[in-house]
Amino acid sequence: MVSRFVRKVRTASGAVAVQIVTRRGRAVEQVEHLGSAHGDAELALLLTAARDRLAPGQDALDLGELSAVAPRLEDVADWTSKPAPTVGQTALDDEPASAPRRGRPVAVKAGGRVVATSSMVLWQALITAYTRVGLDALADEAFRAMVLARIVEPTSKADTLRVLAELGAPCPSLRTIWRSLKRCNDNDYRDKVCKACTAFSSATGGLSALIMYDVTTLHFEIGDEDTGQSALRKVGMSKEHRVDPQVQVGLLVDPTGFPLEVHLFEGNTAETTTILPVLTKFQERHGVTGMVVVADAGMLSANNLNEIEDAGFSFIVGSRITKAPYDLADHFTRHGDYFTDGQILESTRAMGTGKKKRQRRVVYQWSFKRSKRDNKTINAQIAKAEKVAAGTAPLAKTRFLKVTGESKELNQATIDRARQLAGLKGYVTNLDPALMDGAAVIAAYHELWQVEASFRMTKSDLKARPIFHHEREAIEAHLTVVFAALAVGCYLQQRSGVTIKKLVQTLRAARSATIEINGQRMTLDPELTGPTQAILDRLGTGH
Repeated sequence: MVSRFVRKVRTASGAVAVQIVTRRGRAVEQVEHLGSAHGDAELALLLTAARDRLAPGQDALDLGELSAVAPRLEDVADWTSKPAPTVGQTALDDEPASAPRRGRPVAVKAGGRVVATSSMVLWQALITAYTRVGLDALADEAFRAMVLARIVEPTSKADTLRVLAELGAPCPSLRTIWRSLKRCNDNDYRDKVCKACTAFSSATGGLSALIMYDVTTLHFEIGDEDTGQSALRKVGMSKEHRVDPQVQVGLLVDPTGFPLEVHLFEGNTAETTTILPVLTKFQERHGVTGMVVVADAGMLSANNLNEIEDAGFSFIVGSRITKAPYDLADHFTRHGDYFTDGQILESTRAMGTGKKKRQRRVVYQWSFKRSKRDNKTINAQIAKAEKVAAGTAPLAKTRFLKVTGESKELNQATIDRARQLAGLKGYVTNLDPALMDGAAVIAAYHELWQVEASFRMTKSDLKARPIFHHEREAIEAHLTVVFAALAVGCYLQQRSGVTIKKLVQTLRAARSATIEINGQRMTLDPELTGPTQAILDRLGTGH
């Protein structure tokens, strides 16, 4: 690689020689001597002539009046003079008092400086996503700042100001943040966010006749439960097997996993009682009817299904496999335990008692893969029961163990029934087979993982907890912020094809720089890497 540059060299006489050096790699091929300067004016003329010779006819950018630093002889390193006397050593009498400085010159103040840097590429992508989802209808910049900052780095509301400052984004005051949280409840932002999400899902084709529902828990690391009529944080059945006070969160999503509705319940609320209030609110908010809700077996109770049906919804829920021997009695009589991989069987079951008893359609499917997994689990549980029966393991609640007085033995009848049901999975629905056959029912239920994926994003990427609030109104406002962030995060993840964590890491590294020259400031865009440009192209942000 050949390079040419101007070099200034101090000569033995004290002058400064100006040269044009041609170098190939590390080897100098040619040195063109233009002249020696004995004064600052001569040095300036020689440097101008050297620059003209290096780039003849090249124009300069019109940046206005710039403060130019005139070249000086004393700024050129002088390695020809004698070294300065060390401490305790006196200079010679015949040495001039104003001898040139030995070594490199001190740093000279330049005409420009970097004022600030910012991740405006990331911030603009977040704002665009926020607007496309429809959340700009809230017209609350402080709320938007909280939502987008949570996507970048989930933290407390007070620490959100630091995240915004590091991004170079507009930063409201902490008091403005608190006022926005109060407006969130007073002006019912939850209603507006839910309506915007449903409208977006419907416009993009995500919302169909199917909606998915599930429940999770968020615990608080506090010692005591809330008390009083409005107590929210209560000890209850925990998804994480904890005994801390908690709250229940019900989430409704479309088949793509995009969030539609979120509700907060007391921590000791039973799962089965959460689904109907969410569905009723969704129906009232959007005026929809004829929807099919998909939920897991935790929602399965006769009264629950009756109320869902009476509210105008169809349903597909997981069935507890213990009922299979009765539902599939005809198959077991004719074919024993024989199934083919993927085989679908249907039956009906009476659910409920008295006047509330209704016939329900039950769909079963046998899978070879599930059978292997179930039998592996059964074998492990049998091994554990055998150790307890033999006295080599402590007595505990163990499946397949039969305890009679002081006698401990394996319960072979229970083992046989478990083997018989290995590989089966059941689903209960009120849909007519003419509208949705067994295969379609199973396929619809399998989309339930979308809710679990949204919950994972809420808990991991958006860190819905820890929650730094203790009043119900503040916790509700916090959940609204997290819900809005989940909607924007789902949009970004679906459009970009990468996880929200990877998207933030990639775009955050592309930082713009604001420089100041002669009192005027300008912002320089960053050079985008291949992965960054690919994400922006998929998002369609215009970069």
